[in-house]
Amino acid sequence: MRVGYLQFNPIFGETKQNLDFVAERVRRAECDLLVLPELFNTGYQFISAEEATSLAEDIPTGPTTARLLQLAVNGRMHIVAGLAERVERRIYNSAVLLGPSGVIGVYRKTHLYDEETLWFTPGDTGFPVYDIGSARIGLMICFDWFYPEAARTLALKGADIVAHPSNLVLPHCPDAMIIRCLENRVFAVTCNRIGSEERGGKSKLSFIGTSEIVSPTGKILKRARGGQVELGVVDIDPLEARQKKINSYNDLLAGRRPAHYSSG
Repeated sequence: MRVGYLQFNPIFGETKQNLDFVAERVRRAECDLLVLPELFNTGYQFISAEEATSLAEDIPTGPTTARLLQLAVNGRMHIVAGLAERVERRIYNSAVLLGPSGVIGVYRKTHLYDEETLWFTPGDTGFPVYDIGSARIGLMICFDWFYPEAARTLALKGADIVAHPSNLVLPHCPDAMIIRCLENRVFAVTCNRIGSEERGGKSKLSFIGTSEIVSPTGKILKRARGGQVELGVVDIDPLEARQKKINSYNDLLAGRRPAHYSSG
């Protein structure tokens, strides 16, 4: 199975331009699963709830989802992409998983970061895992990495690959995801963006890039540079993530003792 990320610099508010850029790059990708950044079509630094609402879209009927479906059909691939999702009067920071057969599932970000709490409603989906045939895909978004429970929940639900759309500004995530993969024996594809945004008199946000694909043993299979556009693709065997034995005596998940993990 070939998995990859497309690291690039979305232009704020230019949804069509960002989609056109992705479409042009995706045409070159021979990939079974491609992960795009968080809020890849809109940019990140909103300055009002009204602006976030105006740029949010319905899933699956919105234009971004429709365009991604076309790319998935033409490329015979699955895509995970982050976008602002409108549900009645609520706006979620969401990730959609889709493939040639249509929309497979949606994840709404559980752990909102910084000013995201002003624009978005905390997610209500839990951490979903979807079987696409060749692998079981778990979804989380950006700051979810800070909470080990997110990746562990996906592992417990049977995820082989954690798809992780991101807009990272903190420097720690790329190395932390090595631990997330190692402690759960899963693959992870973290797709970050590059560039910066400084809108409405707000402090400048600089995105660290460094998208990566990590193996269940914590090996970095591919890591992008901090400031450049990159389409990174590697071959993996998803079945490696189903081997949870560390040695003859220790099975990573079977050896858990949840009765002792309560904070009470």
